[in-house]
Amino acid sequence: MVIDCHCHAGRGPELSGPWDSAPLDAYARRARAAGIGHTVLLPVFHSDYAAANAQVGRIVAARPDRYSGFAMVHPRRDAGRIHALLAEATARWQLCGVKVHRHDARLTREICEAARAFGLPVLYDVMGEVATVELFATAYPEVDFVIPHLGSFADDWGAQLALVDHLVRHPNVYADTSGVRRFDLLVRALERAGPAKLLFGSDGPWLHPGLELAKVRALGLPPADEAKVTGGNLLRLLGPTVRATRSRHALHHRPVPLEPRGPR
Repeated sequence: MVIDCHCHAGRGPELSGPWDSAPLDAYARRARAAGIGHTVLLPVFHSDYAAANAQVGRIVAARPDRYSGFAMVHPRRDAGRIHALLAEATARWQLCGVKVHRHDARLTREICEAARAFGLPVLYDVMGEVATVELFATAYPEVDFVIPHLGSFADDWGAQLALVDHLVRHPNVYADTSGVRRFDLLVRALERAGPAKLLFGSDGPWLHPGLELAKVRALGLPPADEAKVTGGNLLRLLGPTVRATRSRHALHHRPVPLEPRGPR
């Protein structure tokens, strides 16, 4: 199954730009046409991430065969209650990862420690600030970190090139392919870090999932390696508890609570 690890969903309270609203109708049609069988949904920017997580959770609960979801937290505004937010996100809404964006604030120890406690991967948009990967990757080796856009949605090729080094050196650091414009940087990442370190993502619904998947297919990987990038690596990061929960959801379409897990 091809899995898109990076698509936004929900609606924020503001009207400052398209990033405040992420309807899925067009995305779902395009994903089906491209052969994408499952998608990880991420909340949009929001003034209340508990509410944003609930929006994603309801979509996942309605179509667990088609969608999984990550929670989102604000490093500053939610400080002191990160563990509680993730407890609700996993137990009530069956969300299976945590998203953080440097536009809100930089990643914190509190988030990393809560992710470690619940066994959740962290998708952290560093917005080109890739040097900090060295800090959290080494401080929390038990936590898996996915850096979207190969480190920069703003086409900062220097940052993306620097992230490749982190992919090589840190076993718990991965990158997704969404929004990477310079194709040869993906080639470089594969050559140096290998196919086990990249995850297919589209940054939908704003980017076309078929175009983003075609970019991965254009890499010309052997079938086994392409299968890693287009779904296998993500399933491995989610861990056996979440994989089993996803399977039960697909079979029964009913919520199954997740228990916090200790360090791996």
